[in-house]
Amino acid sequence: MARKLYVGNLPYEVGETDLQQLFAEAGTVESVNVMRDMATGRARGFAFIEMASDEDAGKAIAQFNDYQMGGRNLTVNEARPKPQRSGGFDGGGGNRRRSEPRW
Repeated sequence: MARKLYVGNLPYEVGETDLQQLFAEAGTVESVNVMRDMATGRARGFAFIEMASDEDAGKAIAQFNDYQMGGRNLTVNEARPKPQRSGGFDGGGGNRRRSEPRW
């Protein structure tokens, strides 16, 4: 089990401190990162939390998946790596010959 957790379906007003305190009930929290809209700074409804050990991460999933917070049931599971994006500026296909214009 990985130590990094995905926490989804968060109320928009929840911040890092709230999650730090909550997840500390399951074990040692190393970091909390609430994802925010870059333009507005508003929370996007999900976060990533890194626990100190695999055991703490497992406890947090068991304890807080489907946990009700602010009228919403949290989704807590192991974070998956970000998918690799392919290609460059041509939409990812990469099938153009070099002599063709890029526009």
